[in-house]
Amino acid sequence: MDQSALIGPRSIRGLKLPIPAKPLPSPGNNWQDEVIYFLLPDRFSDGQENQRRLLDRHDKRSARGPFANWKQWAESGVGRWQGGRISGIRSKLPYLRNLGITVLWIGPVFRQREELNTYHGYCIQNFLEVEPRFGSKQDLVDLVEASHAVGIRVILDVIFNHSANNWVYGGGENLPPYRSYPDQLTFGQWRNSYGVPESAAPVEDNAGIWPVELQDPNAYMRAGLGSLDSSGQEDPDDGTLEFRRSDFPPDGLRKFNHYAGLTLSDLTLCHKYWIGLTDCDGFRIDTVKHVTVDIMRAFAGSIKEFAASIGKSDFFLVAEIGGGDIFEREYLDLIDRHKLSAALDIGSAKQSLRDVARGLRKASDYFQRFSTMTDVGESRKIGSRLVSVLDDHDNISCERLRFSFASPTEHQVAAALAIQIFTLSIPCIYYGSEQGLSFNGPASDPGYEVNYLEGEGWGSSDRYLREAMFGPEHPLQDAGQGTVVDQSRPGFGPFGTSGFHCFDESNPTFVCVAHLLKVRAETPALRLGRQYQRPLGQFGWETVDYPPGEIVAWSRILDDRETVIAVNSNAIASRSADILVDFNLNPPGSAMVVIGNTSEKATVSSGDVYRGLYPVGSTVTVNRISGGPAYISLRNLDASEVVILGATGH
Repeated sequence: MDQSALIGPRSIRGLKLPIPAKPLPSPGNNWQDEVIYFLLPDRFSDGQENQRRLLDRHDKRSARGPFANWKQWAESGVGRWQGGRISGIRSKLPYLRNLGITVLWIGPVFRQREELNTYHGYCIQNFLEVEPRFGSKQDLVDLVEASHAVGIRVILDVIFNHSANNWVYGGGENLPPYRSYPDQLTFGQWRNSYGVPESAAPVEDNAGIWPVELQDPNAYMRAGLGSLDSSGQEDPDDGTLEFRRSDFPPDGLRKFNHYAGLTLSDLTLCHKYWIGLTDCDGFRIDTVKHVTVDIMRAFAGSIKEFAASIGKSDFFLVAEIGGGDIFEREYLDLIDRHKLSAALDIGSAKQSLRDVARGLRKASDYFQRFSTMTDVGESRKIGSRLVSVLDDHDNISCERLRFSFASPTEHQVAAALAIQIFTLSIPCIYYGSEQGLSFNGPASDPGYEVNYLEGEGWGSSDRYLREAMFGPEHPLQDAGQGTVVDQSRPGFGPFGTSGFHCFDESNPTFVCVAHLLKVRAETPALRLGRQYQRPLGQFGWETVDYPPGEIVAWSRILDDRETVIAVNSNAIASRSADILVDFNLNPPGSAMVVIGNTSEKATVSSGDVYRGLYPVGSTVTVNRISGGPAYISLRNLDASEVVILGATGH
């Protein structure tokens, strides 16, 4: 690569976009073969874990050392950079490959306002630079190259809906009340590198906003701070609605006016620049419901065409579409996959998935959703247009705690991930889920001290979704003071600790999740097959509407091969079931072979002997009631156990 491409630029119009020397082509099968891993750069790794000890899960209290103060730990998490780096992500590529990850979704890496603690990356000040606290452009280029070398693709998180609060309104107002369409407020002044408004045009790279084209006041809606509530305003083509014109609360992130001049073109060019510079493989696009369908279609179409022109024929564009299932379906229906690849499945399905895996809701409530999405397409197409998530950095549609926060066993999350991984979707695992991050039970565990955090927003603040896996001893000083470490505060490490990391490949949860992903990779039906929830004989062969807390069973069928997945959704007791299978594919007397078993993997990884009935490689005979259906019998599946069975000769 021409090294000059790494310098600047300050202007995007007329810039000769960089082109990768050997761009990595897009994968086949509409990305359904892939498994995504989402991380926040500040909270994943700093690459220095070899200088810290691995956390002992059985002695978390000792790991809290002199900072056994939950309030200080919680404050560190909400308002401080922890020190994660792009180079740290690169150092963990072997860990991710061993887990079975094939795609990295990296939270925003673009330059933030220097004086703010926006460690999450969603408040951009310079759209053409990497945030220095994460590293450099070269670090990002090197990460993508190293990822590709080990078979991992990279998706960058991008924001073209808004910028950081880089300027004030006329009269020095920061958060003026919303003005309805077509009114606009007057532009005031740009903020300097300290966040102070000043009359001079931005000169320094960390002042105002860059590239220079975005310094046009007309590039912004200038409508003030209103409500983002979209209830009853589902028209995807109406750009005059308040939630599509308002700045973003609570900090007043400035909403772009994509209809003004070349604003949309300039933002699109900025993102093409990153494709050409890094050879990344896709974008996760933030806050899509806040732009109209025509704007989204234009942005996505132009990005797709540029990527295709350099050899990436299926550049992956996945949209974050808040506002519930209505918005998600409308955008998927109105924008074909040649422009918008998929949407994050963060509506009602997410809470349903969590409840079913905890044994609190009927499995049919979750599976019914797939059969009703006829407007998106038949089942195999649905699988390519949804990116499923159990946890993420916001959890906007459910409690703002990780799934594992109140699990009676640490590996219950593996059962939840099994439902996600083996149902129709492109699965996305949130960083730390494979380590049971946020597990705080049972009550006998000496680390079970959730009550100390209730006053600090436990359950309502997204900070508890964003622990730093690498276990920093201390956070950085308050923003604006450089990258100096604040030794007066504990780092926001895993499980309420600081100074201990949790990249533990021997942890039973990691072992189970890696096992599930290996089975998925080796079994085409689990990625591409048709999907059928299966009745359980004890509740009647004609219904899938059985009670919660039972075995959740479904099949994935590809051509003449049926694969059956059975998940015990009861976290404290074993369960048994007779599971219907396809009579034509599995005649009575034939057998299905066990190709996956999480209980066995967890037991063996803990140094014990598995004594269950269904070790990998064993077989289960297909039976038939006279004149009735074919079925297999599974008995005494352990709590949260997952068993996968395929046709013999699988």
